[in-house]
Amino acid sequence: MINNSKSDAYAAAGVDITAGYRAVELMKQHVARTATQGVCSDVGGFGGLFELDLTGITKPVLVSGTDGVGTKLKLAFLMDKHDTVGIDCVAMCVNDIVCAGAKPLFFLDYIACGKNVPERIADIVKGVADGCVMAGAALIGGETAEMPGFYPEDEYDLAGYSTGVVDKARIIDNKTMAPGDVVIALPSSGVHSNGFSLVRKVFDVENADLKTPVAELGGRSVGEVLLTPTKIYVKPVLSLLEKVQVKGISHITGGGFYENIPRSIPDGLCAKIRKDDVRVLPIFKLIQQKGGITEHDMFNTFNMGVGMSVVVPAAQADEALAILRAEGEDAYPIGEIAASADGAKIILA
Repeated sequence: MINNSKSDAYAAAGVDITAGYRAVELMKQHVARTATQGVCSDVGGFGGLFELDLTGITKPVLVSGTDGVGTKLKLAFLMDKHDTVGIDCVAMCVNDIVCAGAKPLFFLDYIACGKNVPERIADIVKGVADGCVMAGAALIGGETAEMPGFYPEDEYDLAGYSTGVVDKARIIDNKTMAPGDVVIALPSSGVHSNGFSLVRKVFDVENADLKTPVAELGGRSVGEVLLTPTKIYVKPVLSLLEKVQVKGISHITGGGFYENIPRSIPDGLCAKIRKDDVRVLPIFKLIQQKGGITEHDMFNTFNMGVGMSVVVPAAQADEALAILRAEGEDAYPIGEIAASADGAKIILA
């Protein structure tokens, strides 16, 4: 720690640079857990260094993704629980990257806060580190910005960035997708980190009881269920890519089924999803009931219990399901690819 760096004038303006040093010291133990072979730098430098291992890769293509946690953070503030939202931040980036077939290499985070409370910052980074371990990515850097007068003292924002690599010949580009291919669902852990502006309105979270057990949620509280971190699908999907032909992958985020599944479907084809086969989680049924929301809007806003979908040839569907289940994913088929008569890329029926 830098012991002789202190500015009374800056502190009088609301920025405690010594708190920043303390936060870095507290987070180092969490960052260390994410180290992989390519890491060339330590926390505290001006840039994160990573040595790219191209063994077995003929034409490397870098795939990058960036995202934040969104207004789900409001739940973290209200519940005063800050050690899981970092998982959401990582998941939003790495789950996108793996849709191209890329292996995430490293991650960087950005935390902006009204007041730097070192222990709270360390809790946030702990979650980021947990997510990086789940994704097999190294946390090689980040930034904590104390911004008094811009953010309330007890609030913060969290965003991140990740880069992965894939051999150009193995990029998932949907060019071989054909009628008869099977759409497989990978279950979500809950609402993940999308649609929380609607969730907050439905539950009136600022005034709601977030901690009392709810029967419809299996005895868990609304706050606990809503804060459940986003599932990270990187390792199961990378395992699948090694063994079967994967023709398309969709990360089901904001916009739900109607916006995300079509992004992996080529022109002239559509995904015919058997709506009754979707294993809708109890939290979504409760949201729909309390909010008086139409079924279409639910499927056009939330993941509804499906965090990711993959498309494989029908002849390899059983093998794909076995691989995913061996990786801990309770995967199941929800539809198939068909010719599109009117240009639509998804049909829920």
